[in-house]
Amino acid sequence: MTGACLSHLGHRVRCIDKDKDRAKELASGRIPFYEPGLENLVSRGVGSGRLSFAGPEGLRRLAQDAEVIFIAVGTPQGEEGSADLSSVAAVARSIGRALAQNSVEHPEEAPRRALGRERPLIVVNKSTVPVGSADYVSMLIREGIDAEASAEDEHEAAAESFVVASNPEFLREGSALYDSLFPDRIVVGSASREAIDTLRALYEPIIEQSFSTELDPRPKAAVPFVTTDLVSAEMIKYAANAFLATKISFINEIANLCELVGANVGEVAYGIGLDGRIGPRFLSAGIGWGGSCFPKDVAALQAVAREYELETPLLEATVSVNERRRKQVILKLQRELHTLKDKRIALLGLSFKPNTDDLREAPSLKIAELLEALGARVVGYDPVAAKKAASKSPPGSMTVVYDPYEALREAHAVVIVTEWEEFRDLDLERMASLMHKPPLLVDGRNALDPEEVRTAGIRYAGFGRG
Repeated sequence: MTGACLSHLGHRVRCIDKDKDRAKELASGRIPFYEPGLENLVSRGVGSGRLSFAGPEGLRRLAQDAEVIFIAVGTPQGEEGSADLSSVAAVARSIGRALAQNSVEHPEEAPRRALGRERPLIVVNKSTVPVGSADYVSMLIREGIDAEASAEDEHEAAAESFVVASNPEFLREGSALYDSLFPDRIVVGSASREAIDTLRALYEPIIEQSFSTELDPRPKAAVPFVTTDLVSAEMIKYAANAFLATKISFINEIANLCELVGANVGEVAYGIGLDGRIGPRFLSAGIGWGGSCFPKDVAALQAVAREYELETPLLEATVSVNERRRKQVILKLQRELHTLKDKRIALLGLSFKPNTDDLREAPSLKIAELLEALGARVVGYDPVAAKKAASKSPPGSMTVVYDPYEALREAHAVVIVTEWEEFRDLDLERMASLMHKPPLLVDGRNALDPEEVRTAGIRYAGFGRG
């Protein structure tokens, strides 16, 4: 996403992947995952000549010619919640080796030219990394340089051959293209004025909103460019995601109270969201959050706190509330169906959110697991993630189908797990006619109108709707 957007801004971008076959696929315009608009943007970038892809052999040339290298690799959740930085470490060491190898071509100039470069290379942490990772990356790049460098002067030049900056991303899956071009802010952390100035120039078309766009009027007039130190930039990323996760868990706690007292959580969320100090976003009650960011980022923040023996009860409560949301679905089904043994339960929506095929920490998978443990027969449908879900489902577990009405056939209950737009347009009367009588709908995202559902002859159970 970063490479495609930067090429769209007019920069020359070369993306390196350790998988040569994947690099070839990307060069041909094929994207290995679903993200609206990205495939078209990549194709346009490749066609313009500003965007290219290469395997790991391309890193040495890149380290010689590039002004900026972004490290944009995965940092999955590791042991005890901490982030797994093995991919970041491998890339950092490779950059160091490439810098040292390039200096061999100009040994007499290495000390003066910063290992063969006219200006220091700016290495940017784009990956989500724990606090202190910039220093870790600097250390690993130097290790890579030391492993290759032989002359003493090359070791002396190592400190001047690169600088590290932190530039966290704040992209939502399914809206990543929009968030890249129209972000709420751009955050850069570095101790180097040169690095900050270079990245500001790199992002200037976004900051000034001067790039070409089909959106008229533009959603933003200008984008704040936030500069800070390395550690604060890293903390901003984690704190932002932890706060958003907490906000969702908060409204889900309120939803539980609303059910008991007869209030409507949708009306409550609207009322409090009008307060400028709170805002309306991330106040949708339901099954809770999942995906590749919130779970691992909250866990990573907790892991950092444990290193300093700091208790984080608010974060612990955020996670605990979210985990209970999946069980709430089961309780609602049991309340209406009594036993789930041999009951056919349809799950509509398998990806963790709409407009993505990402199944990481998807609520659907946990709900399916809980249902199967209680003897239910689970069938799932998703407009984009169905094939991926089918490949991950072990024999005897959830059956995946490729038509929503097929999932509903003879189902005792249906659960709206992911709020894909197409589910709002389902023919409710057809749904009622296909399902086992009396049909039940558990609206895990409060996506449908309860009265319309009931008028079609379907029992309705939402979250926090009184």
